[in-house]
Amino acid sequence: MTTPDPIGPLRAALARSGGATSDHDLNPDFVMPEGRVLRPAAVLVALRPGPGGLRLILTKRSSRLKHHPGQIAFPGGKLDEGDSGPVAAALREAQEEIGLPPETVEVLGTMPPHETVTGFTVTPVLGHVRHDFDPIPEAGEVDEVFEVPFAHVITPAHFAVQSRFWRGQKRHYYTVPYGPYYIWGATARILRALADRVAP
Repeated sequence: MTTPDPIGPLRAALARSGGATSDHDLNPDFVMPEGRVLRPAAVLVALRPGPGGLRLILTKRSSRLKHHPGQIAFPGGKLDEGDSGPVAAALREAQEEIGLPPETVEVLGTMPPHETVTGFTVTPVLGHVRHDFDPIPEAGEVDEVFEVPFAHVITPAHFAVQSRFWRGQKRHYYTVPYGPYYIWGATARILRALADRVAP
């Protein structure tokens, strides 16, 4: 009897077409700043086997950070000069932020970039963590490393659209809460794009 490949549906999803996403997708009336320059960044959508199926590794950013304090995020950050591209940047940042050894990650592929309202163009890199590792949160940047069931965040019905005022404008955004974790913004938008790909 053949054991099903837990990564199989994800490989199939990556093979499907999908366009770029943006924090502005739910805000069509938002006026883009003239001459804006987007800074390249990458995040690692890291999955590993766990009880009941695949688990998604996420972080809770330090409450002391200047940008996005306390928010739920993928491991990742901006591209450095020494990075050969988004994949290298995502793996490097994951090692720095959560202690994930790059050699334990099977890179499955990338998704189209996501533009954030803060001026980044973020490439999501999907990776299968093939071996156990002990997460080590980066002091000063990461308060917590945790996991959520991947099935939860690829179920479209678990997403909701909420809104808040930002710089005097009402902005709408996706959320996909799990337990005490309020997953929203760019992280939720990237997961929603992935959920739309996985869903037949």
